[in-house]
Amino acid sequence: MTDNDRATIDPTKSVIIERIFDAPITSVWAMWTEAEHFAAWYGPMGARIPVAEMDVTVGGTRRICMEMDTPNGAMQMWFVGEYREVAPHGRLVYTESMSDADGNVMSPAELGMPEGTPTTTEIIVELSNVDGSTSPSTRMVMTHVGVPAASPGAQGWSMALDKLADRLVAA
Repeated sequence: MTDNDRATIDPTKSVIIERIFDAPITSVWAMWTEAEHFAAWYGPMGARIPVAEMDVTVGGTRRICMEMDTPNGAMQMWFVGEYREVAPHGRLVYTESMSDADGNVMSPAELGMPEGTPTTTEIIVELSNVDGSTSPSTRMVMTHVGVPAASPGAQGWSMALDKLADRLVAA
């Protein structure tokens, strides 16, 4: 994370997770940037990703559908965003907003979210090689700016990254 990022990120309003994966940096990068890989691990346990459209270029857009089973049947949540930085195998920055199925951004109030919830959040993924490892290992720091550290979103990210780790092992 750059010094500028550290200066502007409020850790109480951001999820920051660091993980070490026993996998080469190219494999971890692919998990974040290739739709079929992303769809296989994204979301909390039990979530499915039936739609993952990702144009991983600066200014490119993304459209993701997360589906969960509830007692009332399947529930879908849609997310859209834009890629702001794409530095292959090093840094990925994109925005995320909740939307309807057509990609129209919805306000937090429309979705029944608490007052003060931002309409758009930002995800920063930083990857680096782990020096001194006997096999290729990758350090990942994922920061989701605008999602409180003590929120259900933080728990969802933790579960999702467990799924990412399992997928890397299986690859």
